[in-house]
Order: sequence, then structure tokens, then C-alpha cells
Amino acid sequence: MMTVLICHDKPGHLQVRMDNREAHLDHLNADPLVRQAGPLVNAAGEMAGSLIVFDTPDRAHVEAWAAADPYAKAGLFDSVRIESWNRVVDR
Repeated sequence: MMTVLICHDKPGHLQVRMDNREAHLDHLNADPLVRQAGPLVNAAGEMAGSLIVFDTPDRAHVEAWAAADPYAKAGLFDSVRIESWNRVVDR
């Protein structure tokens, strides 16, 4: 079982994302449980959210990671969801 973090940015906050991107990427790369990650994009092709897959069923780990994320600390997100996920296809 894996856990997925799904975050949607506040409208008009692309610059906040860009200003904190390097620190966010460092935070991603520091966690060995992160398996996949990337930005969600809006209709204009701009980054507008985040999707991060953790190889852990431990929701508390993901909650702690999310709280320490530089994007969250900068107030970027309009919404944050944490969901359990069962991978069926692995290519």
C-alpha cells in the first residue's frame, strides 16, 4: 500500500511556487520514501499543484512531510489531500 499527497495551489500563486521550488525539490529528494512526484498543470499548462507518491502506508509520515514542505510553509496550497493508494500496474 502506498500513500498519495495531492495538493492544489491557490489561484494566482505561481510566483510563490517558483520562489520556493528549489527548497521543495530538496525536501522531496531528502525523503527516501518518495517514489514519484511532479506538478499538476492547469489548462494553460502552468504548474498548479503537486502529486507525490510515498512508498508507505504510514499516513503520519506523509502528514509530517507535508507540514514541513516549503510550499506549505509559504502558503501555496488551497487544498491538500492524503489518500491511501493500491498500485495495480507497475511498469
